Amino acid sequence: MNRKMKALLLSAFVLPGLGQIYLGRKAAGGIIIALVNLILLLALFVLLKGLSPVIASQIAAGAVVIAPSEVMKALDGVSGFGKSVLAAFFLVWVFSVVEIIKSPEN
Repeated sequence: MNRKMKALLLSAFVLPGLGQIYLGRKAAGGIIIALVNLILLLALFVLLKGLSPVIASQIAAGAVVIAPSEVMKALDGVSGFGKSVLAAFFLVWVFSVVEIIKSPEN
């Protein structure tokens, strides 16, 4: 297996940007990995923002288990933003893979 194929597999299935680092393009790989981390942190923030009222009410009531229906209802308010975050992650992932495919052979 050649280096380009290994890089493609690393970026596609392990972590976007890791293939660029494997090929020696550390700046590009670092930027892509930083973007992925920022997007994942933003996704976590959106999830917690949507769920915080449900979690707080359950803690106040002394309950331990949150019903899935309550979770889904709570996340309806942030679903549009959540879809945008998912789309941003997908775009960074696609860019990482396509950038390796279009790069010259090493």
